[in-house]
Amino acid sequence: MNLDEIKNRLDRLNNKGGGSSSDYKNNFWRPPVGEKSQVRLVPYAHNKDFPFIELYFYFGIGKPRMIALTNFDESDPIMEFANQLRKSGDKENMELAKKLYPKLRIFAPVVVRGEEDKGVRFYEFGKMVYQELLGVMADEDYGDITDIQKGRDVTIEVIPAAETGKMFNTTTVRVKPNQTPLSDDAKLAESLLENQKDVVSLFKKYTFEEMKDELQGWLKPSEEDGGKETEVKAAPSKTKKDIDSKLDELFD
Repeated sequence: MNLDEIKNRLDRLNNKGGGSSSDYKNNFWRPPVGEKSQVRLVPYAHNKDFPFIELYFYFGIGKPRMIALTNFDESDPIMEFANQLRKSGDKENMELAKKLYPKLRIFAPVVVRGEEDKGVRFYEFGKMVYQELLGVMADEDYGDITDIQKGRDVTIEVIPAAETGKMFNTTTVRVKPNQTPLSDDAKLAESLLENQKDVVSLFKKYTFEEMKDELQGWLKPSEEDGGKETEVKAAPSKTKKDIDSKLDELFD
């Protein structure tokens, strides 16, 4: 048994970004389930006009997560294949295309209250939380909640699914009524804003060929995998009638 390999696999599962689990913890923040956390959204150093970063990812297609090449305005083999399936007009092919299309995830730079020493980290969330935050920020009565002097903290609570009876945990956000500075130490506040990484750089960018190989492996699992897909259910058997020909058509 190779203990190093086991640890590497565990890191890959725990870390959505493709690096080590320590890298993930240093750069990203995940709100604890069953608790309320207070954070401050801060301006994004790489786009000070807008604090949110929208990125598209593939989940479970070979890798736990792959950043879509469309984020870089580049040709993306998975997107191209999904488009071909959709255009075929076949119902089952169209269902497979829906599974293949990348999913939107949003990131915001935050400072977690009580953990200011850890600096700015990125909070990742989906469309529902995004809509709530955008709704607040569009309301002129709140002003700019990311302003380092007159902004507002945000309370984030993750309610366990067991408490709500829903299938997934529920995340609520509430903007604090009082305006407060990011920090009473002006120099500290400035350093928190300046020492930010580009969130895109925190995800491994796979090449067109690498992503094509992952797609082909997912669609046609090898005998080493026991012929089973791991995280996302792949194509129904009926759709495989077109898969080989469409792969050849697209990539040959």
